[in-house]
Amino acid sequence: MGKLTGKTAIITGAARGMGESHARCFVQEGAQVLLTDMRVAEGEALARELGNNARFIRHDVTDAAGWDAVVKEAESFFGPVGILVNNAGILGAMAKTADISEADYLQVCAVNQHSVYLGMHAVIPSMLRGGKGSIVNISSIAGMVANYGFPSLAYVASKFAVRGMTKAAAVEYGPDNIRVNSVHPGFIMTPMMVEATDEGGGDALSMIPLRRIAEPQEVSNLVLFLASDDSSYISGAEHVIDAGMTAQ
Repeated sequence: MGKLTGKTAIITGAARGMGESHARCFVQEGAQVLLTDMRVAEGEALARELGNNARFIRHDVTDAAGWDAVVKEAESFFGPVGILVNNAGILGAMAKTADISEADYLQVCAVNQHSVYLGMHAVIPSMLRGGKGSIVNISSIAGMVANYGFPSLAYVASKFAVRGMTKAAAVEYGPDNIRVNSVHPGFIMTPMMVEATDEGGGDALSMIPLRRIAEPQEVSNLVLFLASDDSSYISGAEHVIDAGMTAQ
């Protein structure tokens, strides 16, 4: 029996990078997983590879009606949703505060922050029907500090917001046996990180005490723990996974 056997999970941004890693990990541990992403070809291919316990749906995480469709799809095929991983996110424009446009600022906040509200708003009723739930919101070390290499004020603002929203929801829904935690990764070897820096992490390596970039699986192991009953007394907390980068 896997750690998530019998549980239904929704994972956003699941077609590649950390989301893909989470999906593989969850299915391996027995979960029934609805993968969502805007990258249709990659998402459908991953769902086919993962088998009968995975389905894919095209999903714009900034669209409220789209979230309703996602929950209906998950409940129709798998049952009440017990796990939500709000993983979708973008870096947005690389710009200083005086230079970033309002449109670029709002786009980053829509994907990284507002979608987390939409996801929790849509999924929590399903968790209430099921009697329990675990929500894992993927933030960043930029939700803890203005770390080396952050792309913009918008990115930092959105990631700090996720941290606070996580705590608010944890307090509100703890009495309903719904746990909510945030995960704050540092530099992880994903396509998004490669696009933002270079494949080796560039100057960031000298600032990371372990002197290496993490593999997505290392973050997925933490997300799996928080999604599972192994973390049954953990809620409302931020979980930093950055090899000690923010400890300095």
